[in-house]
Amino acid sequence: MKSYPRPFGLPVAAASLLVLLTAAGCSSTDAEASVAVPSPPAGEAALCQALAKELPDTVAGLDRSDPEPDSDLTAGWGDGAIVLRCGVPRPEKMSDPQSQGLSVGGVRWMLERREGDGPRFTSVYRETYVEVSLAERYAHDAGPLTDLAAPVQKAVPCALDPECD
Repeated sequence: MKSYPRPFGLPVAAASLLVLLTAAGCSSTDAEASVAVPSPPAGEAALCQALAKELPDTVAGLDRSDPEPDSDLTAGWGDGAIVLRCGVPRPEKMSDPQSQGLSVGGVRWMLERREGDGPRFTSVYRETYVEVSLAERYAHDAGPLTDLAAPVQKAVPCALDPECD
């Protein structure tokens, strides 16, 4: 049985502001040669396969360009600018009561800021964890999550009602 963290300390207004901010600069490419493919239990892998069928062709205006190796557990857009991994292990940071999060399109996400890279978001209160890593140009922009929230909400059921609302 999974354990779930307490609600996040990030106020709604601050989360909204984070979504509205845009990155100062853009690089021409953020390509990644490969991404580690998660190895979740069979039940979670089935949820990830369902999610793979729901993912959009474009996210934040970037075309789909899946990372290597090819897998239903990973997806990408913009040559590595946006990378999704489904069925990842529960991040240790979720145990931190000071961790920050936000809700986008009915999906709650935990935010991890990465030194020298863009943010990483991991879904919470879902039957499997979905991780979205953004390139540095998205350091202050959670906008790509808006294109991914509906597929996550549809394919990965809430594990802790009413927390997913």
